[in-house]
Amino acid sequence: MQMPVPDPRILSQKDALVGALRKVLPGDAVISDPAETRAYECDALTAYRCPPMIAVLPASTAEVSAVLRLCHLYGVPVVPRGSGTSLAGGALPTADCVILGVARMNKVLERNYPDRFIRVESGMTNLSVTGAVEEDGFFYAPDPSSQLACAIAGNIAMNSGGAHCLKYGVTTNNLLGVTMVMMDGDVVEIGGAHLDPGALDLLGLICGSEGQLGVVTEATLRILPKPEGARPVLIGFNSNEVAGACVRDIIEAGVLPVAIEFMDRPCIEATEAFAHAGYPDCEALLIVEVEGSDAEIDEQLAVITGIAQRHDPVAVRQSQSAEESGRIWLGRKSAFGAMGQINDYMCLDGTIPVSELPTVLRRMSDLSDEYGLKVANVFHAGDGNLHPLILFDANTDGQLDTCEAMGAEILKLCVEVGGCLTGEHGVGVEKRDLMTHQYAPADLEAQMAVKDVFDPAWLLNPAKVFPLDTSDARRA
Repeated sequence: MQMPVPDPRILSQKDALVGALRKVLPGDAVISDPAETRAYECDALTAYRCPPMIAVLPASTAEVSAVLRLCHLYGVPVVPRGSGTSLAGGALPTADCVILGVARMNKVLERNYPDRFIRVESGMTNLSVTGAVEEDGFFYAPDPSSQLACAIAGNIAMNSGGAHCLKYGVTTNNLLGVTMVMMDGDVVEIGGAHLDPGALDLLGLICGSEGQLGVVTEATLRILPKPEGARPVLIGFNSNEVAGACVRDIIEAGVLPVAIEFMDRPCIEATEAFAHAGYPDCEALLIVEVEGSDAEIDEQLAVITGIAQRHDPVAVRQSQSAEESGRIWLGRKSAFGAMGQINDYMCLDGTIPVSELPTVLRRMSDLSDEYGLKVANVFHAGDGNLHPLILFDANTDGQLDTCEAMGAEILKLCVEVGGCLTGEHGVGVEKRDLMTHQYAPADLEAQMAVKDVFDPAWLLNPAKVFPLDTSDARRA
């Protein structure tokens, strides 16, 4: 993967910029020692590393504004960083940039239960938002698998989803407003604590913009009353394709589960060895969860299990207790960690029409044979958001390149069947050079024209989203 060449003119300003930053931030909030900046050299896409020139940890919107104003003055690129959990290299630094981390901005600013919203600083973790309201009977719906660690800032940047997005939507469906700092230090308020603001939908533009337009420091989020009850059913099948066909038929039947999660044999075996969740011996399994009163749950699960029976399942296990529900979800929530214990892997993120699941799963198996690398599948099947894990050996020369080539073919396949390059991980650097497979030149030009308005010097989150030949020309 190509990264921009550091600008020696910027590097020569490092001492002056560090001095200026120390005047607007506490001493421990400015990190310039190369040994210490190495802690920020990558995010969860660990195959690529590049220590930043400087890292800063502001603790308020005012401090973020002061930092950006200085970087704008010096012409220094800024890479916003939440918790560093991006799997697409969304927070990967350049050697001449300032990493701006929001981890110290982690306070609840307002809870409003009558109007069902919470206002938080963007460094709060996803799970801690629900933790702030659950005793009062509410929750925040988006629940990415990294929710214990990932920050709201990153969720907004990548429009993250999670297992329960089938019913409740992704971040954009649960985001009401943001406070955002522009590259020149100006602070703007977009949206707010109301259902639908007037004028242009700038909030829809900001959510999913991957730190290209500004730095979000505060967010107003929709919270929901906890459901009366919830119950999952575990269904095992003899093949991936049959499991995919079952997902398609559930959606076609008009049933709206809160989640439909898919795992294949390699992932099942890894999670069993790691979490001992008690999964059946099968080629693929689905976890389907529904919510409501006991009567509603019984009615929905009867329809779902009836559909499953038409596909000759090897196991159907409906939860009978909260403890059993926890065990059913345990393996799914442990999947990525479990796979990491047995192999290096690259986690992809693409989205397809649900009707294409059987076809895409079969073609991924063919690509696995063609490239000689195994694939483990664990993903949000209900909305077609795939997360294939390509297994490789990072210590074997050439295997990373082979893995990336195979990953590119899978993502191109997603586009070919009517889907897109990303569902919730974003483009970052991982899919940057694949953007031309989804977008025509005029489409990319329109997207870059929007960035021109918000960030004319192209200083925010460089080398992301747009192919380097186009973005470098823009910055020149």
